[in-house]
Amino acid sequence: MGKQNIDRKDIAKSLFLNGNYTQEEIADKVGTTRQTVSRWIKDGAWEELKASITITPAQILSGLNRQIIEINNNINGREGGKRFATVAEADTLAKLASAIKKIEQDVGIADIVDVGIRFTNWLRPLDLEKAKEFNDLLDAFIKDQMR
Repeated sequence: MGKQNIDRKDIAKSLFLNGNYTQEEIADKVGTTRQTVSRWIKDGAWEELKASITITPAQILSGLNRQIIEINNNINGREGGKRFATVAEADTLAKLASAIKKIEQDVGIADIVDVGIRFTNWLRPLDLEKAKEFNDLLDAFIKDQMR
């Protein structure tokens, strides 16, 4: 595989992950066929990678917090003397709190990808070969973390 093909694949991957392009549009931009782009997407598990970076931990936390607020608003809307959680509500609140704690403690794949991309962009003008090597290692690391 020549250097030009590697560059096309890297550019295609970036367009796929960071843009809203069709496979045909990506193929046109990098000068290859849609079938080649499709193979790169499948072989590189780009769909899974895109999914992991599309939803951030902050977005997940925001959704969980909205659920807690909704339950609390429901409880607070009850008449005086009955403003307490039902068993089901208490159980749900405990599960939501546990999920929030876990997410806050774990470094998400999206965070790893974000930092990795920023580091690669910083390294690329300094040492292109090391940037490519780092990018390959980062891809392998992310795939391993997704198992």
